[in-house]
Amino acid sequence: MRSRWRWGIGIAVVILTIIQLIRPARNNPPVIAGETIHARLPVDPAMNATLHRSCNDCHSNLTVWPWYTNVAPASWLIISDVRRGRAELNFSEWGTYPLKKQQELLKETCAEVSERKMPVAAYTLLHPSAKFTDADIAAVCAWTRSIAQSRIQAPTGE
Repeated sequence: MRSRWRWGIGIAVVILTIIQLIRPARNNPPVIAGETIHARLPVDPAMNATLHRSCNDCHSNLTVWPWYTNVAPASWLIISDVRRGRAELNFSEWGTYPLKKQQELLKETCAEVSERKMPVAAYTLLHPSAKFTDADIAAVCAWTRSIAQSRIQAPTGE
């Protein structure tokens, strides 16, 4: 019985060691200052802090990659989540979205935060400070509604 356990543990260690060689790219594409949500919309310091704390790692090109994003298979899941998050909504590329898409994204942001779908539970498990409080949710929704109701404008000079 003991030899089976040793073999099992040995095989698991070998597999875990080998999968460390499979390393998907962890990257942060360049940020073009004029295309960010901050360049295109009024974002007060409190809202900026909330977005930075709870959203930027998956929804911007400013992802902070902690040490565990170097360890497979966790790294595969996290990198995949960031790619999907950026594909859905990327605050660093806000200016590339058409006006209608921007308004839809603002509406969806309030809905997903209100329904506590964002940030996802797996993220808040490792980043408990990213959880939205009721006050955060109210602030995000008030901000997104005020922006969506006003005419979204390009920065001056364009």
